[in-house]
Amino acid sequence: MSTATLARTRFPSAVLVAVGLAAGFGIAQGTGIRALGGAVFAAAGLAAGALWLRRSGTGTAVALAALYVGAFVLAHVLAIGVGMPAWLAVSLVTLSAAGVTFAVADRA
Repeated sequence: MSTATLARTRFPSAVLVAVGLAAGFGIAQGTGIRALGGAVFAAAGLAAGALWLRRSGTGTAVALAALYVGAFVLAHVLAIGVGMPAWLAVSLVTLSAAGVTFAVADRA
């Protein structure tokens, strides 16, 4: 499904945010191949970014992209820097980022 089709169907971009963060981490951890998880994170982020750009404009797209990358960084800070269990850190940032994304970009 292309991003043009997703944009017309009002597919929630918050789902892409959740998949990029949680599934990206799960795939990296499960396979031991961090680059594979990074590829999932990047692909979901690019798809979400395309939706944000088409639906909400450049300003919102840039802000939500910063939130998405910031959530990724914060999960690492919480897990490595603070010592929080990795899945808990990823879950917290995923729920937060997806919730904000839904409120800003997906709510009708």
